[in-house]
Amino acid sequence: MKDDARIIEKFWKALRAERTVMLGLAQAEDGHSQPMTAQVDGEEGAGALWFFTSRDTDLARSLGEGAPAVLNFVSKDHEVFACLHGHLQPHNDPATIERLWNPFVAAWFEGGQQDPKLHLLRMDPAQGQVWLNEHSLIAGVKILLGRDPKKDYQDKVAEVDLRP
Repeated sequence: MKDDARIIEKFWKALRAERTVMLGLAQAEDGHSQPMTAQVDGEEGAGALWFFTSRDTDLARSLGEGAPAVLNFVSKDHEVFACLHGHLQPHNDPATIERLWNPFVAAWFEGGQQDPKLHLLRMDPAQGQVWLNEHSLIAGVKILLGRDPKKDYQDKVAEVDLRP
């Protein structure tokens, strides 16, 4: 039986642990996404996603004051896949930058939190899909035993509404 809450929980846990996503603008003419490091707001995992970038990246220049965005995620073990849609906008509030600042971000910005190229982006995810991938060995055994893999797969996909 499908358990959307369990699927969504696995997604947030994997994203918090691994943080690397592909992020792009949904309306981009070139369809270009780029690898970014996500920081998740909130203890439960759900909430705004934050990205430090440079003002001179293609993404930052194309974004303007804000635009629809798409985020794709694959966990390192290929157990969790996700595609989220939401709104991406600049959010250069000094208090938020201070709260999210860490040594990994600092390594990219020689001028620290006051670096003129520093650009903080906020994504508010709205909806998407999350898929769980069963181990291929287990799936193979089930097929050998006559189980329909499509039936099992139905329970491993969640349509996600992430709006507060």
